[in-house]
Amino acid sequence: MYKLIKTNGKARRGEFTTAHGTVQTPVFMNVGTQAAIKGGLDATDLEKIGCQVELSNTYHLHVRPGDEVVKKLGGLHKMMNWNKPILTDSGGFQVFSLAKLRKITEEGVNFNAHTDGHKIFMGPEESMKIQWNLGSDIAMAFDECIENPSPYEYVKKSCERTTRWLERCKNALEELKKREDTVNPGQMLWGINQGGVYEDIRVWHMKEIAKLDLPGYAIGGLAVGESTEEMYRIIDAVAPHMPEDKPRYLMGVGTPANIIEAVSRGIDFFDCVMPARNARHGHIFTSQGILNIKNAKYELDTTPLDPECDCPTCRNFSKGYIRHLYKAGEMLGMRLCVTHNLYFYNKLMADIREAIENDTFESFKAEKVVLYDKRI
Repeated sequence: MYKLIKTNGKARRGEFTTAHGTVQTPVFMNVGTQAAIKGGLDATDLEKIGCQVELSNTYHLHVRPGDEVVKKLGGLHKMMNWNKPILTDSGGFQVFSLAKLRKITEEGVNFNAHTDGHKIFMGPEESMKIQWNLGSDIAMAFDECIENPSPYEYVKKSCERTTRWLERCKNALEELKKREDTVNPGQMLWGINQGGVYEDIRVWHMKEIAKLDLPGYAIGGLAVGESTEEMYRIIDAVAPHMPEDKPRYLMGVGTPANIIEAVSRGIDFFDCVMPARNARHGHIFTSQGILNIKNAKYELDTTPLDPECDCPTCRNFSKGYIRHLYKAGEMLGMRLCVTHNLYFYNKLMADIREAIENDTFESFKAEKVVLYDKRI
């Protein structure tokens, strides 16, 4: 499962073993919501840019093409032709962010699909069945992702229900994995800590879910509107109560600076749509800061996006050419920039791992946090 190799301060260097290979941590998971990276990258591209874990979305794949269809195609790994680890989120965040009308009960949530409005019910058992069909290596628990801020009493009741849901998730997945038609017998369940911006609820909830002795735990419900200072405050409060011998996942975060700061607080796993989404709009992460490739000053620029980068885009194409592709509305521009940004994030994680191994993480953090957030 998880092996802690080295620490440097609170930063952790480890390995996490799954049915589809061992993950070197800290790690950034590349987000392929609908079993595809937005921007035209396929599984062979992910191999080339150093992706270790691909993340797909339970809710979206349930709506389209249908998780039963994915199962008939052999599960996500076979369908995508991706032979490394896959994490699927539970669908909880999408239920609470996309559904305009929803009704939450002890059983689960009734809501309308964002595509055509058809009625869907999702609870712990339904989420587990969908993820079991998908055959991911890591299945995330079904939880309620509340808005920040929300009233204290509501957050407390919500966390109590999420804890009960987690127990149901565990029981449901254990039963499903006994079936002969199981896609991935090595599939494992991770729990999610909630509690909004209330430290006492967060700590109580983390202690409660840790009792279930799951293979991994996540901090959810952050990066949804609160300040970065509040996010770091909650991580500081929760991380000491997360099992040391299990991976720790901060969901949906974030910028390179956010990731470095969270690693310094003991986090191991990350995911975010930001690198791919920003790339599709021409916002590029580089070793010198963030640039907008659409700016006129790059029209005649023959240098790569990042002179220090060894990604396929930077090895082969210039800023001037890529700017032209954006201005001409050519999809290739997006593909090249998504390739670069995801490579940048995967390389950032490799650099972080090296810094922890060399006991130089604090100096790495001091230099890179400011540099990577700078606008060029």
